[in-house]
Amino acid sequence: MRGATVQRVAEPRRRTADVPASLQGPRRRQIVRRRRAAVAGALGVLALVLGLTLGGGRSSHARARGPASAGGTLARASHTGTSGDASSAASAGAGSPESATVRRLLALGLPIYCAARRGNEVALTFDDGPGPYTRLVLAKLHKHHIHATFFDVARNIPLLPGATAQERALGALGDHTFTHPLLTSLAPAEAEAEMARAQVALERSSGRHVFLFRPPYGGRNRTIDDIARAHGMLEILWTVDSADSLGADYAQIERNVIGGLRGGAIILMHENHGQTVRALLAIFAALARKHLRAVGVSQLLTDDPPSVAQVRAGGAGCGVRAGGLSGS
Repeated sequence: MRGATVQRVAEPRRRTADVPASLQGPRRRQIVRRRRAAVAGALGVLALVLGLTLGGGRSSHARARGPASAGGTLARASHTGTSGDASSAASAGAGSPESATVRRLLALGLPIYCAARRGNEVALTFDDGPGPYTRLVLAKLHKHHIHATFFDVARNIPLLPGATAQERALGALGDHTFTHPLLTSLAPAEAEAEMARAQVALERSSGRHVFLFRPPYGGRNRTIDDIARAHGMLEILWTVDSADSLGADYAQIERNVIGGLRGGAIILMHENHGQTVRALLAIFAALARKHLRAVGVSQLLTDDPPSVAQVRAGGAGCGVRAGGLSGS
């Protein structure tokens, strides 16, 4: 009889199947509560993961229905716009770098030849890269702490991988079309494809939004101006042509550039000419003598913005003499 009684005491009735029978009273209830809380937490995490997965799928699907190609007529007008390119900025991991001042200039839809000429800043610009002399130009700029702006031909990007990011870090990077044609000789859709295709390629290679544009040879008209504006790009021409692409030797390049070095000036040079590289040290020395500072185009226009009247006056508003196309 005593053995039977002991057996009944040793096997009490369990109220929770997954709690050992040896745990009694408050201790068992505490474990039950903990396990229930753990199960509830796991279910909550599972629900969150499922929600994010489904939400990400809808977002990707929505993006896939966005602007399809760079070649469509004014296809990126709503994609970039004057207030900045949100999607390009997101893909680059950073916001659009243009200032409010630059956006106001962009809204005018007119080319810029110079800044206001009130300060001591100038913009040295180099076209047509990347190329065989790009590394030399970058090395000289780095060594002498000089900033510049590069207007690149996008088909040249594979010639020097990584160059566009280095150029951008030295001041600014701009669109100089994909193959360097005279845009005014093309149909509007072809001209737009040249500009937009290059913009996309340069953004991908440099990792940042490209919002500056220079037409090859300075060839522009109202149609080209409108396309640039529709793609969120500010059209940049120049105050001074170094004439390096027209065959000037290094001494002539020095004279042309140094003679035009004054606050607000935008200087046209080319990074694919050896004589230009040779002229740079004399140009840097002249900047120091004249107490001028070389900055990127966007900084120049932000620090010393031209007036609306000056922009509307075109080259005449910057003292640029009328003439034919240059070798840009």
